Order: sequence, then structure tokens, then C-alpha cells
Amino acid sequence: MVNPLARSVTALLGSLAVALTLGAAPAAPVDPAGPPAPGTSARVAGVDDLAAMAAAYGRITGPGGQLRNPAYLPALVQATSALTVAQLVAQAATPSRLALTAGNVVPGWNVGNPLRAGWHGTRGLARRVAFTNRYGALLQGTVHRPLPGARDPYTGQRLRPPFPGVVLTPGSVQGSEGMYSWLAQDLAERGYVVLTFDVQGQGRGETLPHTTSNALPFCNPFAAPRDGEQLGCPGVPFQQLANFVVGTEDAVDFFTSTAALPYRNPGSAGARIDTHNPFARWLDRRRDPRAAAGRPMRLAIIGHSLGAQAVSRVQGTDRRVATVVALDKLAGGDGDPAVRPRVPALAVQSEYGFTVTPAALSGGSSLVPTPTPAGPDPRRERSAGFDRWAAAGVDSLLVVPRSSTHLEYTDIPLVLPASRYGQAVTSVYVQRWLDLQLKHRGSPRALLAPRLRYLEPRGSGRWAPVTLRAGDQLSTRYCSAYRLTDRRGRVATEGDLMGAGC
Repeated sequence: MVNPLARSVTALLGSLAVALTLGAAPAAPVDPAGPPAPGTSARVAGVDDLAAMAAAYGRITGPGGQLRNPAYLPALVQATSALTVAQLVAQAATPSRLALTAGNVVPGWNVGNPLRAGWHGTRGLARRVAFTNRYGALLQGTVHRPLPGARDPYTGQRLRPPFPGVVLTPGSVQGSEGMYSWLAQDLAERGYVVLTFDVQGQGRGETLPHTTSNALPFCNPFAAPRDGEQLGCPGVPFQQLANFVVGTEDAVDFFTSTAALPYRNPGSAGARIDTHNPFARWLDRRRDPRAAAGRPMRLAIIGHSLGAQAVSRVQGTDRRVATVVALDKLAGGDGDPAVRPRVPALAVQSEYGFTVTPAALSGGSSLVPTPTPAGPDPRRERSAGFDRWAAAGVDSLLVVPRSSTHLEYTDIPLVLPASRYGQAVTSVYVQRWLDLQLKHRGSPRALLAPRLRYLEPRGSGRWAPVTLRAGDQLSTRYCSAYRLTDRRGRVATEGDLMGAGC
């Protein structure tokens, strides 16, 4: 059964994309003539603006996109049917752990990219896990790792454990872990152990906490704290930053747990939970003597949207974390004292927000369209958080994919705008960043290589190589900036990747 939400929205988005394309250049992320000179009005006027907007729907309508790959719809129907039944059965088996969420009840919401079916067992291994957060809410997740004896699919080198670790926190407004499997799989098959999970109230995460007060019967929203007990309904409503901060902190605790040092799983009575990370022996738990901030583990935390705000905070307090990756957006540009730049940060940020708007409405943040008669401000994205990291002297890289939206980082079938190659660009830069920060491979200049090589799923267990030019895939409206140091802490290189006017 196809996602019912997709039926109504796809027609609208498809019509919009077609209309834009009819009055513009083909909806492709590559400009054959190359980007116009920075600062020229041609870059944001007329047909160029329409072409950029049309390209922002490329994941659905572009060449090889969801509507133009004949393998996509059959794979979607099959994956949606199987996952929907499995989730309903799982929920029926745990009636006291209700997940009243879109990810649990809307068919297809948690599927992700159905063309990736078959990854488990052929390109890597994945295993479902369950654990509770500090409020006793049952969280669901998946851990990923390389196959035994596997080789890096890009370099051919043998992958030898133990491997660096990654914890990936989803975005808000009902983001779910299945939407981020693409990045977890890309990293796992290159030699990382990766945890994706649902925070409380999202995806398959339990809606209500299991506290000491069970009047309703699981929590009493009117109870006042007493004697150090956590009463009330913590984590309700789901749409709050605290859920993502708590979720990230508790997920890192679970991820780093072992059979000898199990996770505490508070409030888990009656629930089927994992006592520790089942892939713990594959995880490199050693302290990293070459990392800059207090010898952390070889551990990265990645977050999207509200999850990006959460990991921007957690990196400043959790000494196990060696680096952070924020997917739209790295926080701290507003001077938030809870954000303390401590570890190297990669920020991948988008030209558009949830909707695709003309350049004349691109002022302020991409998430809140604001009139800008003078045209886009090239420094808009770096002011979100990059400038604060750079000012703190911490390694930082900002990448802005061309025609990208806030939904680039979530695999959603046939609904919502996203560019054709935004995920490929993001994955390549995340891989390069973690190779440098966690595996200590290469030099900072390797992040600036002009070609992006990516293995893209095409369906039926087939992955095909794609080679992209960074100059074609990065924004010419908003600067992609970098400030990178050498092993002695000296600035090795800094600048503007695209000459967009940083």
C-alpha cells in the first residue's frame, strides 16, 4: 500500500515542478555553463531562479528520481506493506508502550528509500534494538556495522575492527530513524558502527514516559515533583528540544554500553529491551590521543533539524564525543550559551527550508522566508553556527548543496521537496569529514577535492557509481566555508569553497 499522504501531496508537488520546468531550464542540479560570477544579478534572476526552484524537486522528478526510476514504485509498495504489518504487530504485542506517532501508524512513513532493500546481509549488517530513555519511554533503533571481512566499496581496502562509532539523531515534526538509514548504511559499509534511533514521541518512540506516577496509567501530567522523583509527563509534547537532547545523551550511553557495563534502562519493567549494544565488540572504545578535546572516543554525533540543535549542544558537554555533524543547521549563531563549540564541526545546510521560495524571499533563515530586495546574502548560512565555531578556533566546514531543502536529509517516498543529488553530496562530505576526524586519514585539504564519488542504490540490490563535480553541486548563492588546522593546531587552510562571497 502506497503512503496515503504521498498521493495528495505528490500531485501538487509534481504539478509545481512541471510548471517550473516548463518556464525554466531542465530540472537538473548541474549547470552546463558553470556558475555565474559571484554577486551578479543573473545568478538569482528570472530563468536561473526558476531553474534552481525546479531542481529542488529533483529527488522526485529529476532524471533517475523517484518518479523516473521504474524500480522505485514496486519496491515502495513491497517495503511499505511488509513494514506496516511488522510495526502493527509489534505495537499490538506491547499495548502498554503506545507509540501514537506518524512513524508507527502511517503506512510508508518509516520506509526510507525502498531501493536500499537488500543492504542487510550483502553490504553490511543491521540489527533492531530497544532501550529506554531516562524517563522510561521505550525508544526503538537500529545498529549497523560492516560485514565480517568486508572491504571498503570505494578503496577496496580490508575493513578491520574495531571501528569508530556514530550516533544519528533524527529531525523533528515526526522525523523517524528509517528516513536516515541512507547515511547509516553509507557509513557502516565504509567501516563505522552506527546507531539510528527514534526519540520519545517520534517514529516508533513511545509517546508517554513511564514514571513513578502512573495515574493515567503511565504518567500524571498534573503531578508536581517531590523528593527527587520525576513526576508529571516529561517528554510530552514530543516537539521540544529537550526530547532530542535527552535522546542523544541516552542513545550515546546505550551505544557505548557492553555486556560487562550494561545500559541502565530505567523504567523498563515489562518491556523487551536490549541490555547493551549488540555490536559493542566491533566498536572502538579507546580514547583518541590525537583528538583535540580531552581524548574522547572515536565517536561522532550527527543530527538533523532539531536533532542538529541537540548535537550542537551535546558535543559541548559529553567528553566522549570527538566530532559533530549538523544537518541543517549547526546551532550557536544566536549566541545561545548552551552551545559551546568544543569539537570539530561539519555543517551541511540548505538553500531552502520546508518550502521552495523565490530568491527575493531568501532573507534571514532558510526556514523562515523573508523579503530580501537586495538579493540573497552570501553569508546567510555561515552565520547560523559556522562563524561561532571558527571564532572559537575549532575546525569547521560548512557545505551548502545547490538547490537543497530542509528535507534533503530525510528519505520520504514521493513527498516533499529535495534535490536530486543532495543526499549524495551530503554523504560524501560526511564520509570525508569522519575519515579525517575519527580515522585520521588524509589531510584537511582532502575535504576540498573537486570530485565527489558516490555509490547510489538503483534497485534490485544494485548500487551504481556516480561522479559529481563539487563546482556543479554546491551553492553559488550562499558560501560554503572552511577553517581547518593542522595537527599542531595551526590554521592549515581557510576560505570559500565556491567563491560565493564569504
